[in-house]
Amino acid sequence: MGIYQRQLQPRLLNAVMGTKAVREVRGRVCAGLAGEVIEIGYGSGRNQPHLPPEVTAVWAVDPSETGLKLSAQRRADSSIPVTVGGDDAQSLPFPDDRFDAALSTWTMCGIPDAAAALGEVARVLKPGGTFHFVEHGLSPDEKVARWQRRGNGLNKRIAGCLLDRDIAALLESSGLAVTVMENYYEKGSPKPVGYMYEGRATA
Repeated sequence: MGIYQRQLQPRLLNAVMGTKAVREVRGRVCAGLAGEVIEIGYGSGRNQPHLPPEVTAVWAVDPSETGLKLSAQRRADSSIPVTVGGDDAQSLPFPDDRFDAALSTWTMCGIPDAAAALGEVARVLKPGGTFHFVEHGLSPDEKVARWQRRGNGLNKRIAGCLLDRDIAALLESSGLAVTVMENYYEKGSPKPVGYMYEGRATA
C-alpha cells in the first residue's frame, strides 16, 4: 500500500463524506441503533455524532491507521465509548452472537471479499440483531452499469472502491434477512457513483 492509500486517501474520504446530504443519510441509517454496536469501516468516525443515546458502546473495525487518527476528536467529543476491534472485516476477532447491532456506511464497495465481510457480520450479531447499512453499488440501468464498469479502475485508484458491487445479491447470500431497503440515486452525484442501497437487515 502506497503513501496515497495510507495517508492521502483517508483524508480525501474524510472531506468528501462530510457534506450536508451525506450527514442526512448518516442520521437516517444510525437511527434506531442500540446496545453494543460493531461498525464495519469506521474510518474517521463520521457516524459517531449521529449515534443515538441508546448505543452503549462501539467496536470500530477499519484497516486505516490514518482514518482512525482522524477520528480522535469525534471519539473524544462523544459520550459513547469506542474500542478499536480489528482491521479486517473479512475475519472478525469476535465470538458468535456477540453484538446487538452492526453498522456499515459506504464500506462494502472497498472490501476485497464483501461476501465474507457480510457473513462475518451475520455471525457476530445476536439472533434478531440488526444491521443498518447504506452502500453505493450496481445500478439496475444497464447504461449506468456500463459506465460503472468502465469507471471501476479509476475509482479504485482514487477512492479505493468499486462502483458496481451488487449489494442486494451480497445481502441475499449473507445469511442476513433484509427487512427494509430503499434504492435511489443520490442527489447531486453522477449516476455511476450515486446508486444507493439503504436499509436494515436482521440476523
